[in-house]
Amino acid sequence: MVLVDSSIWIEAFRRQGDIHVKLALKGLLDEYEAAWCSVVKLEVLSGARKEERRALTKRFAIIPFLPVTEADYDWSVEADWKLRELGHVVKSTDLLIAAVAQRADIRVYAQDKHFDMMRDVLGVSLYQPGYNGMYNPGSA
Repeated sequence: MVLVDSSIWIEAFRRQGDIHVKLALKGLLDEYEAAWCSVVKLEVLSGARKEERRALTKRFAIIPFLPVTEADYDWSVEADWKLRELGHVVKSTDLLIAAVAQRADIRVYAQDKHFDMMRDVLGVSLYQPGYNGMYNPGSA
């Protein structure tokens, strides 16, 4: 299972979005490996164009949902303190997404460079798609 960040959903649904991202998301969806959480739902659906809202809501309804817990908020606070001590500032929403993935012991698929830094500092596992966007069960 892979927690797909809003940066991927948004890029994949852009008309002129990156074809590699589109293929990689399709690969995750085809293999039933894509998951989402309430933070991603908020970020994606709040920015959706009116004509896309119904389709996106239906798509999200069939994808595994991982709730944000109180423990995720606590992890995010601790992570934020650690990152700030090293001079890094990360959006709270990105920290919550990372926390959900850490708790579920799954990888995050994101384009946001903050996740690369969270991998290096906090040990957050990141997903790298396989050839031509195919699902890659072994990337970390």
